Amino acid sequence: MADRRTVTVGRHAVVLIDSVTQVIADDAGAIVVTGSHGGASAAGYALSVDAALYVFNDAGIGRDEAGVAGLAMLDEAGIAACAVGHMSARIGEAADTLERGTISRANGLAAAAGFLPGTALRQAIAGFAA
Repeated sequence: MADRRTVTVGRHAVVLIDSVTQVIADDAGAIVVTGSHGGASAAGYALSVDAALYVFNDAGIGRDEAGVAGLAMLDEAGIAACAVGHMSARIGEAADTLERGTISRANGLAAAAGFLPGTALRQAIAGFAA
């Protein structure tokens, strides 16, 4: 089973799950950092739990932006979400996403909250006002 743990970044509890399939009801309202791609299938799992923010890997973006297609789906549902670049963090490893990830894409809600492309994920979370 993939690793699951909670760490503190600034004043925020951050749930680290290597796969978004591990998201549970107790994660509602939390910052959830995954190792998963940010595609539509990943968003389907994320839509089941209303987190404060989801973080994914952009998986190289891909054809028709498939690696981040879920960000828009989450935005429409009122959930902030962003993705880190696949060259900045290992796909499938939430801890590496948090420690080394650099944001490459963000939906409107995440961008409005300061999760902007080019920003180190850890830095963005530490400055998150929610």
